[in-house]
Amino acid sequence: MEVHALDNYYLAITLLITIGFQLFFFSIAFTFKFDKLTDFAGGTNFAILAIITLAFSGHHNARQIVASLFIMIWALRLSGFLLFRILKTGKDDRFDGTRDKFFRFLGFWVFQMIYPQHKFGTGRDIAGIILYAIGLITETVSDAQKYRFKSSNPDKNAVCDVGFFYWTRHPNYFGEIIIQFAIYMIAVSPAADGYVRGQAYKALYATILGPFFLTVLLMFVSGLPLQERPGAKKRYEKGLNWEGYSDYLNRTSILIPFPPQLYARMPVILKRTIFLEFPMYVFDPAKHAEQPKPQDENV
Repeated sequence: MEVHALDNYYLAITLLITIGFQLFFFSIAFTFKFDKLTDFAGGTNFAILAIITLAFSGHHNARQIVASLFIMIWALRLSGFLLFRILKTGKDDRFDGTRDKFFRFLGFWVFQMIYPQHKFGTGRDIAGIILYAIGLITETVSDAQKYRFKSSNPDKNAVCDVGFFYWTRHPNYFGEIIIQFAIYMIAVSPAADGYVRGQAYKALYATILGPFFLTVLLMFVSGLPLQERPGAKKRYEKGLNWEGYSDYLNRTSILIPFPPQLYARMPVILKRTIFLEFPMYVFDPAKHAEQPKPQDENV
């Protein structure tokens, strides 16, 4: 039996569940000043909403089930890996200087809160499944590759340029973006093929905001901005194999996988535009360093 809660598209009920779920974990994280549940709460939130909306819908077709399962698999794999990693490392450097400040720490959790039938088997459905598989493999394997590299390499300042990291500096983010757009492709098929009309048609197309918002979040809020320039600045100022890392930055695409031999020779204007390596990510020692570069520890 189909269940309607507050509205026909479950927007209000999913928003209320998300706010309650995230505030509950925020209260734990802020009270005890630890980071072990932050990413876990973000990932499992997606899985819970997928289960609830699928259960409430009443009539289950193949497209609903596939899209919901894809979200659950992605969310549980990601949150499980991030929980495992934070249990090993002990803390998340992103929150240094933040976890003690109520409103700044809460701001991250607020962003996390909004991080938001005809026959199955159309060409769009198949393309979505293929893209989902590519994204999930890329994200899963790259997470494992980086963890194994850091765990087994005796040189803690070494640059991870193996596997997918040979082709892009952030293969996990690339895979995550692909996953979200793949799920959208599958979910929007009824509207794209003219099977639904009216408000349902508009609602399905409006879900494109989800993948776009996640992409914006990763590129401009909580992903690349917290890793690119701050990471380069730390290596430069502390002498953590800066020369090797600088060479890696020059030859490796920031997000879109690309042969490093070609990327190294690419004009800067193409890197800053087509390949999305915007000036906000770039570390220039003359402009951004607050102290002189010491001798590299590896020298």
